[in-house]
Amino acid sequence: MSEFEDGSGTLNDFTAEAVTPPRIVVLISGNGGNLQALIDAQSHDRLGGGEIAAVVSNVADAYGLKRAREAGIDAVALPHREYDSREAYDGALIKVIERHEPDLVVLAGFMRILTPRFVQRFIGRMLNIHPSLLPAYQGLDTHARAVADGVAEHGCSVHFVTEELDGGPVALQAALNVSPEDSPATLKDKVHAREHLILPIAVSWFVEGRLRFDGTHATMDGVALPERGMRMSHEDAAEELDETDDSAQSTRP
Repeated sequence: MSEFEDGSGTLNDFTAEAVTPPRIVVLISGNGGNLQALIDAQSHDRLGGGEIAAVVSNVADAYGLKRAREAGIDAVALPHREYDSREAYDGALIKVIERHEPDLVVLAGFMRILTPRFVQRFIGRMLNIHPSLLPAYQGLDTHARAVADGVAEHGCSVHFVTEELDGGPVALQAALNVSPEDSPATLKDKVHAREHLILPIAVSWFVEGRLRFDGTHATMDGVALPERGMRMSHEDAAEELDETDDSAQSTRP
């Protein structure tokens, strides 16, 4: 008979330890649209139980910092122009991030090339959102390049950050059918909507322990993902976003 079964137990004296939510630090440079998507997901308990502990921007007047403050999140401006080298800035950034003891670092429109020292400090626990279907269109001006090439499909990707620029293993993508009438501006708006859709999903998977980086591949529930990761189709993304199928209409004679 246990001490609880004989009526003399100490169950009433037992106090469970508080579980600390996984902590997320978000890095931004501008408006913070993807940050807002993460804040909204957290407020609706759709961030895997994670908590945004801090938002850090390399631009002092970035609007995303205002979004963070309004949500009661610690907002830190760390302007890169105040440092005389990329290495010095990244060293300071590491200190600011580690002060918040993150389980995950999310690059949500952080427009900086990171040093190898920085990447290695957070390798395996750093995700980035990129406006293309990687490995296509690494780097900048993705929408203009897609239009110039006349591609039929475009989109966005969430990937683990490695030392190769936009080259880390892809976790999740959302596709977009490109119509003949699309411009870089229209693609930007449509891709942004998909970024806001898939970034919270990928973050929640990581926080829940399902999405991981094994040193070579992104894995989901222990299974290595293909090069492009998992992909949400144009149709599924459009349904989630309640979009009309303009691309289908535009191709009709």
